[in-house]
Amino acid sequence: MSDRYLEDLRVGEKTLTGSVTIPEAEMLAFSRQFDPQPMHTDPNVEGGLIASGWHTAALVMRLVADARPLGNLPILGMGVDNLAWPQPVRPGDTIQVETEVLAIRPSKSQPTHGIVKLRSTARNQHGEVVYVVTPNCWVPRRPV
Repeated sequence: MSDRYLEDLRVGEKTLTGSVTIPEAEMLAFSRQFDPQPMHTDPNVEGGLIASGWHTAALVMRLVADARPLGNLPILGMGVDNLAWPQPVRPGDTIQVETEVLAIRPSKSQPTHGIVKLRSTARNQHGEVVYVVTPNCWVPRRPV
């Protein structure tokens, strides 16, 4: 895939990633190290084990990075406007991400770059939304 600069992106454009299945052992290992709460670390917890939201966020970032929506250019996050986990991710769930370009604007302070607002929506194998993030990304403009 060729590099995609600010000028190559269009509002409304969507990118679909590959998918990943989350094994229970991976969920437990992540949570025990980074989010040690019973609903993430105890397989016998009432209601059933759920993934840490931060594990889901990391998996989504990996899926988006692997999809390479900007070709070889990096995806540089500047912050997020919204972050939500509407449904839990459970052991064995498979998630896939759709990223949509919401807004594009050239930078006022750095004419070599622009800011792209995205919305990444992760769904499980049942089509249920499990994660939504609206990041603002720093994207280079095409060199002159």
